[in-house]
Amino acid sequence: MAGKKSVAGRGTVPRRSAVEKAPAGRGKGAPRTGRSSQLEQDPHQVTGKRRSLESAIGREVRNFRHQLNMTVAQLSQTSGMSAGMLSKIENGQTSPSLATLQELSRALQVPVTAFFRSFEEERSATFVLAGQGLPIERRGTRAGHQYQLLGHGFSRGLAVEPYLVTLTENSDVFPIFQHDGVEFLFMLEGEVGYRHGDKLYHMRPGDSLYFDSDVPHGPEQLLKLPARFLSIITYTRDNE
Repeated sequence: MAGKKSVAGRGTVPRRSAVEKAPAGRGKGAPRTGRSSQLEQDPHQVTGKRRSLESAIGREVRNFRHQLNMTVAQLSQTSGMSAGMLSKIENGQTSPSLATLQELSRALQVPVTAFFRSFEEERSATFVLAGQGLPIERRGTRAGHQYQLLGHGFSRGLAVEPYLVTLTENSDVFPIFQHDGVEFLFMLEGEVGYRHGDKLYHMRPGDSLYFDSDVPHGPEQLLKLPARFLSIITYTRDNE
């Protein structure tokens, strides 16, 4: 019996002492203390900035739904999402995917970027993997023009939308775009004859074009396909 007490004593006292000294030392207790601290942190916990973005998106979804006099049940039927999921989105309790936002934009008849309008905070970085831009339907979509939204920024009343535009053998010329703001193009691949007003620009890889987008513009000649170019559109919120 005495032997068992002696073993228990030797096994218990040093461990308790090591744990108590862990913050100041490098004993066996130190790694255990650090591991315990990490495990107590929820890896899925939403950070302050992320929660702010989700809340902003939720407010916009609710506002647009109210503008259309739609109930959650009606939006659920139109968008194909469950009422429970819509409730979580509107209350900022979940982070909707880009695909989800696109479905909501169709159901609410607004552009995807409209959901980010009330998001006010110091701008952070937006990283998009190759080929992972959000497919967007714009006026040129029906002419076979493919658009991928690569991000969205808003600061001091100015909105910025970068797109990757792809033209293929299935694309048709569509030189009648016209919208508020200014636009910047940078040619990545292929060649096109790009019309802006009464001028036609032969654009090759590395060429760029900056113009007033209120003037009719668009790719009038598809000279070498496939063609890809960056299109960065900037406009003020008042013009939306």
